[in-house]
Amino acid sequence: MKRFLMGMMAVLVLVVLAACSGDTIDEGNEGASTDKKDQTIKFGVTPWTSTVPPTKIAKLVLEDMGYKVEETNADVSSIYIGLSRGDLNVYMDSWFPTHQIHLDKYEGKVEDTAISYSDARSGLIVPTYMEDINKIEDLVGKEDLFENKIFGVEPGGNAAKIIDELIEGYGLDMEQVNSSEGGMLAQAIRLIEQEKPVVFYGWRPHTMFNKLDIKVIDDSKGYFSNPEIHVMTNAGLKEEAPEAYEFLSNWSISIDDVEEMIVAIEDGGDPEEVAREWIDNNQDKVNEMIGK
Repeated sequence: MKRFLMGMMAVLVLVVLAACSGDTIDEGNEGASTDKKDQTIKFGVTPWTSTVPPTKIAKLVLEDMGYKVEETNADVSSIYIGLSRGDLNVYMDSWFPTHQIHLDKYEGKVEDTAISYSDARSGLIVPTYMEDINKIEDLVGKEDLFENKIFGVEPGGNAAKIIDELIEGYGLDMEQVNSSEGGMLAQAIRLIEQEKPVVFYGWRPHTMFNKLDIKVIDDSKGYFSNPEIHVMTNAGLKEEAPEAYEFLSNWSISIDDVEEMIVAIEDGGDPEEVAREWIDNNQDKVNEMIGK
């Protein structure tokens, strides 16, 4: 009986050890299942042509790194709300100092992560055939030539607010007519084709400077400044997805590359194919950004 009891005890010990070993293995597997392959990086995408190239490149690189990626189309104010709540992780096309107001509003919840490029430009645009209009002061007294209208992008955005402030600051007898980027440009192109006076909001990077004979008029009062384009992230991304954050914090691209990609996309190229071509042609740069 004694030998029988000792044998039973030995069997029980082995069973317990096996169970503990199994628990350890399961816990190890559980830890492995939380790697980046199970993480989704969510991008906010504004309805601007300049947003698409950097977003598509970053999306493909992150997918190559093993992440899942989702895109959400929204206006810039909604994207900052999403970043602050953690509903979105990344926005690739934030214009500074114009968007500083959003960063101030969500301080501590949204992080200014990288400068994408620093040689952008924005302001009021006229056709070059308007030789006597070279600065905003030149519009004063000639507002009726333009039917007292300045064409701008979507209402509620910072660019629209700046234009309203500019109209008041320069004492212009004009009103801003807001629409989408496409709607604004369609109206401007229609008038340019007829060689009529038109003033509208423009920025670089954009194919409007490749396709239209236009110029930015000087803003001596500084309502518009030469912007930098920044990458913004949710403040928690650094801890939640450190490898993705490292890549985004090292991000940079030239404005010329962005404009070339915009042209290729507008000429019918698939955005992801255009982005993949950029990656293939700039693999050394991509490797630097991901820390290889």
